[in-house]
Amino acid sequence: MKKSVWAPTVLMCLATISLQTIAGDVYSLRGSKELNTNSDIPKMKKWQPDRDPITRDYLQQPPLIPHKTEGYAINLRNNKCLNCHSWSNYKESGATKISLTHFKNRAGNELSNVAPRRYFCTQCHVPQVSAKPIAKNTFRPLHSLVTE
Repeated sequence: MKKSVWAPTVLMCLATISLQTIAGDVYSLRGSKELNTNSDIPKMKKWQPDRDPITRDYLQQPPLIPHKTEGYAINLRNNKCLNCHSWSNYKESGATKISLTHFKNRAGNELSNVAPRRYFCTQCHVPQVSAKPIAKNTFRPLHSLVTE
């Protein structure tokens, strides 16, 4: 039986045209700058002031950082976050202690120290700044998580 090469090609073209139609208002964060030119230097945003922990919007959401982290060293030798959030320091500092999940490696084995994959806090936890959303967002938090 002979296979046609045209059918997959036609389907791919139709899919591309459909995606372009759906994505009508999508634009680059670079603006109209060509890829081979430098983009504009972004304006610095102001850190939001320190505050109580921020309510989560969905299950398994990493907590957002409710304070400035500018100048925090997180590298192979030092993790400034642990000065306040470690199990030995959280009570004295009044900070939230790190979760037990941060002491498990990929295989699920419990470790005596923070697992290497969880050591670099700002991979998941992010501080907040006074910035407008990049795109329109209609997301609503899970009703069972709303505490207000």
